[in-house]
Amino acid sequence: MTQEFATAQDVEDAFYDALEEGDAERLRNVWESSDEIVCLLPMQPMLHGAEVHEAFRPLTSGEIRLDIQVRHIRWLEAGDLAIHFVEERVSFSGNPPQPPVYALNIYRKGAAGWRLLTHQNSPTPLPPGSGPPPGMATP
Repeated sequence: MTQEFATAQDVEDAFYDALEEGDAERLRNVWESSDEIVCLLPMQPMLHGAEVHEAFRPLTSGEIRLDIQVRHIRWLEAGDLAIHFVEERVSFSGNPPQPPVYALNIYRKGAAGWRLLTHQNSPTPLPPGSGPPPGMATP
């Protein structure tokens, strides 16, 4: 069953709920049905189209339980595009939370309502005074 989302925030809520519930069908429904969808996770190759759905399969197998806390940082919306910058705090299967990550979620409004077009994660900055990782040049 395809759900229509009236706002980009409705899609975002459904995305994180589907991840927490491990609901593959609901997760697939939040994404736009096109080869233009993109997912980019740290230290991973960029995924397009059907590869995106395949990448989320382990999270919907029932073996991993997620608890995701999302803090909104900034929203930008212009016409049929919305960009949400969020901080994610994720716990896997009852373990302590992982270090937070930043996420960029891009949504597009089409004939069937709003859908997720791009999801990208990146590590949060190092604490002040801790310096760059070894081998990384400073600006």
